[in-house]
Amino acid sequence: MTRLIDKLLKTLDKSVETGARTAARNLGRRSFMAKAGASVLGAAVATPILPFDRRANASELPEDECAYWRHCALDGNLCSTSGGSLTQCPPGSSASSVSWVGTCTNPDDGKDYLVSYNDCCGKPSVDSATFCYTSEGERPGYRMGLYNDINWCMANTDKGYHCTVSVVVGLAE
Repeated sequence: MTRLIDKLLKTLDKSVETGARTAARNLGRRSFMAKAGASVLGAAVATPILPFDRRANASELPEDECAYWRHCALDGNLCSTSGGSLTQCPPGSSASSVSWVGTCTNPDDGKDYLVSYNDCCGKPSVDSATFCYTSEGERPGYRMGLYNDINWCMANTDKGYHCTVSVVVGLAE
């Protein structure tokens, strides 16, 4: 009977050793990392990149669009009401080569931001566009970069003023 138990234990030992060696060959750390990387890459390729709504974190424009925090130093027509957007010129117009800057406080986070105001040039003004004159921090004409009463399209080949965009450049220090 002991011979039978010894043979059974020897067979069991051999099968466990073979299984352990096979598992070590197939399920090693490098093998696991390779398989995990391949599955993550496969999932990333197979998953379509869907657009998502960023408006949940954005400040809503107030009833009076000129009161929006980015427009604190704006003097001109809003591109958002002239066929463009808050940060892009309407089709057919081009952004001015030069601009003026303002420092505006975002009420959502209480931080001050540098905002670049670029005139969009090359198209006539739209009569129904919203005109804003919120000149916080405006300086006299001899401080060109802080003066907003200039036709900033003067540096472009198309000098006709159309509207103004408000682009956040970064945090003010």
